[in-house]
Amino acid sequence: MTIRRVPMIINGEKVESTSSNWIDVLNPATQEVVAQVPMATLDEVDHAIENAHQAFQTWKKVPLGQRMRIMLKLQHLIRENTATLAELITLEHGKTLPDAEGEVGRGLEVVEHACSITSLQLGEMANNVAGNVDVYTLQKPLGVGAGITAFNFPVMLPCFMFPLALATGNTFVLKPSEQDPTSSLFLAELALEAGVPPGVLNVVHGGPDVANRLCEHPLIKAVSFIGSTHVGTQVYQRASEHNKRAQCMMGAKNHCIVMPDCDKEQAINNILGAAYGAAGQRCMANSVVILVGKTRQWLDEIAARSHEMKVGPGTDRSADLGPVITPAAKARIIKLIDSGVKQGANLMVDGRECVVDGYEQGNFVGPTMFSGVTTDMDIYRQEIFGPALLILEADTFEQAVEIINNNPNGNGASIFTNSGFYAQRFQNEADAGQLGINIPIPVPVAYFSFTGSRGSKLGDLGPNGKQAIAFWTQTKTVSSRWFAPDEVAGEVNTTITMK
Repeated sequence: MTIRRVPMIINGEKVESTSSNWIDVLNPATQEVVAQVPMATLDEVDHAIENAHQAFQTWKKVPLGQRMRIMLKLQHLIRENTATLAELITLEHGKTLPDAEGEVGRGLEVVEHACSITSLQLGEMANNVAGNVDVYTLQKPLGVGAGITAFNFPVMLPCFMFPLALATGNTFVLKPSEQDPTSSLFLAELALEAGVPPGVLNVVHGGPDVANRLCEHPLIKAVSFIGSTHVGTQVYQRASEHNKRAQCMMGAKNHCIVMPDCDKEQAINNILGAAYGAAGQRCMANSVVILVGKTRQWLDEIAARSHEMKVGPGTDRSADLGPVITPAAKARIIKLIDSGVKQGANLMVDGRECVVDGYEQGNFVGPTMFSGVTTDMDIYRQEIFGPALLILEADTFEQAVEIINNNPNGNGASIFTNSGFYAQRFQNEADAGQLGINIPIPVPVAYFSFTGSRGSKLGDLGPNGKQAIAFWTQTKTVSSRWFAPDEVAGEVNTTITMK
């Protein structure tokens, strides 16, 4: 069987890399090689950036209405091709088809938001601030932007980046994850079909060398990254050292407080979905649950319900979770589970020996649940990024919030309660970027910005919403005065005041 080679997109054309280094893209459920992706040469990366720079000279002048119409066409094409995008995600990532379809939908929200660019990219004006003087601002594009994405959302994460970058008048070079690149590439192809001109959106593949080049190249003006803390810290430092804007959304250890007054069934259903969905490979997965007061009596029921979760290939629509991305990821998850046992946590549900009939070579880890977890354990201190639920206990709401705020990361946190008093205290006192009240995975809709706190974010501005418009534009402030044709010139003014 001929293995398909994943092309790059440079200057509007699909281009096969001349690299001698190609790596296999595997189906996580079977270990079948489904494609090969190149580690692009640095010359190819430079070529993509230079094409983006040339395209910027004309793209920045394209009227807002025309850019809006391209985004309208793109959202239509994404909607039409949701099934194909989801199938590609499932093939290379492993998440279930319903989850993959949901990912496409969340990415589509950002494109729909970009369709409002005619009202988003507006400046401000003050009339007659001094004698016949007006002051106003212009929101101008930066130039060439770059995006580096993790494997866990190969469609949604690129949508967090290039649609608003393009809509505001920038050009773009995307480096998707080399582990599941095909759906990202197809998304870019849809953008070209929607009318994005040659060179405005480019796609290159590779590893650290390519990412470093994007951070260092003098023509790149801004870098957006979503992925691990280790890589994100390096990207931020390297981009900043080379005088670029950078937004880096990074690691997480998301907590969920369960208060005694909440609806039990609602809480447990949401806990299970948030912990085990996508096999726990979500930066917003609620992997830590803090049971407060009498909710500690729910432990056995949560464990029993965890046992009932169905593991299977992503193509099985009845499966609750599929495989993790690679054998290395599975090995790391199991190593951390082993450490939890050794360090004294109570392993109530053990998913280490999970085998799915007919898919014995798949990277499957079953639902795993620990109780008796303490904050000094490795399973708590590190992001497991697998289907592992950690249960901590607290006597009071105050103790639970203290646990959240003492964690190094602050990506997301949630609470289940029927008390408006505790909900209000939670939103004011919990230190995390995204907060959910009776919502377990509080990823905001696209017209609100995705944020973060402490070790989960570097850079002042996050993706989506108003922050993304600010990130991808620079403000020019204009002070303007026009003289009447017959106006007599006044005296020389050597002060800084306007008269």
